[in-house]
Amino acid sequence: MSWVKKIISSYKEGEKLPSEALVDFFKRAKENKFNSFITLNDRVFDEAEILDRKVKEGKIEGKLFGIPVSVKDNILVKNLRVTCASKILENYIAPYDATVIERIKKEGALIIGKTNLDEFAMGSSNEYSYFGPAYNPYDTERVPGGSSGGSAISVANSEAVLSLGSDTGGSVRLPASFCNVYGLKPTYGAVSRYGLIAFASSLDQIGPFSKYIEDLEIIFDVIKGKDERDNTSVKYPDLKVEIKYPLKIGVLKDSFSDKVEDEIKEKLDEFILVLEKEGIAKFSEFEMESFEYAIAVYYIVACAEASSNLARYDGVRYGFKKGGESLLSMYEETRTLGFGEEVKRRILTGTFVLKSGYYEEYYLKAQKARTKILKEFMKNFEKFDLLLSPVSPTLPFKIGEKINDPVTMYLSDIFTVPVNLAGLPAIAFPYSFSKNNLPIGFQFIGKFFDEYLFFSILKKIENLFNLG
Repeated sequence: MSWVKKIISSYKEGEKLPSEALVDFFKRAKENKFNSFITLNDRVFDEAEILDRKVKEGKIEGKLFGIPVSVKDNILVKNLRVTCASKILENYIAPYDATVIERIKKEGALIIGKTNLDEFAMGSSNEYSYFGPAYNPYDTERVPGGSSGGSAISVANSEAVLSLGSDTGGSVRLPASFCNVYGLKPTYGAVSRYGLIAFASSLDQIGPFSKYIEDLEIIFDVIKGKDERDNTSVKYPDLKVEIKYPLKIGVLKDSFSDKVEDEIKEKLDEFILVLEKEGIAKFSEFEMESFEYAIAVYYIVACAEASSNLARYDGVRYGFKKGGESLLSMYEETRTLGFGEEVKRRILTGTFVLKSGYYEEYYLKAQKARTKILKEFMKNFEKFDLLLSPVSPTLPFKIGEKINDPVTMYLSDIFTVPVNLAGLPAIAFPYSFSKNNLPIGFQFIGKFFDEYLFFSILKKIENLFNLG
């Protein structure tokens, strides 16, 4: 099923105009109790009226014609506020469109607003936002996952058909899993990062959310590919997906460890048994020696890059400014008052590991371990077509439950960060619910440029389990 195609079909059949379709989405975005948006785009109705005229002229063109799309508030949309959920950028207006925004606008998308996130995309719960936490649509006492929590909520609650987020260590996949939607972390370089405000440049990747797998494929078709303004972007290869069932799928042994909640393990077992019974896949367990080091490696690399990237926010050129008796006091007061606690913690950590004398001890060793993680993944892909694991070791947790214990919070990403360190693609997909009606999702991990293999197998699985 495709929600995108259904809406565009309603325009073609004369059942509805884009501005009429937009009304319900905008109302849900404006009136929801989940704090999913930081800024709503009031001008979107003017843009919809332009599309109305095209419908009346019979000029319905574009893969996303008249489709409401939400955008994480660390991606630039020209003339809209871009805050990164931080006081330091509270009133900053984007001077240009990110490449992904140019591409979806060209296909007729209507940008409904900018979604809530952890400050500068640093967090796993969406509690570290200057604009207040976002709330899980299945239980408002619990987190929606982070850092792209607002994007996941906006799709889950039908405030937008599609959303764009960013995934540095799991920030698309974790909220997708906690909010029962699909979330894709593309191959590093497959999607341009131009116009994405940098957190950790060697790990950051823009990724989409959707309720249905076919819609995820549609928006990925639009945003993928080489961009001359991003030297890390690449031309997406023209690959044909030919699947021979049953697929050989490796299941990470740690998926069944004591660190993973029992209900998640039970559902994973159930999922495996059904796919084997249907002849879709054969499963075998695999181990990764480097898995237990991935969290430590990630926080060394990500924090080091963050300390460098966020050095530009000093009160001189961007956003919030405080003090001024001397240049140094302006720097100190601006950054002390402008950044939240988690961002300051990561800047300090990053500055420490890059300090003279500690660089070789921490950062250099982390980079070597990163190479080992990639090699282990590639070795396993000699035996398997895909790899499978939970997205999170826990169900969505309560707001405030982990906020004072950053190490426990960081472990929420234990299954997602190795993928970012290796630059591989991965996709979170909804599967089932716990006894308390909390979403449970899993992730497939693929080789470089396996996104279309994800789409193919998940269309089959979506039909089998009636997902989405």
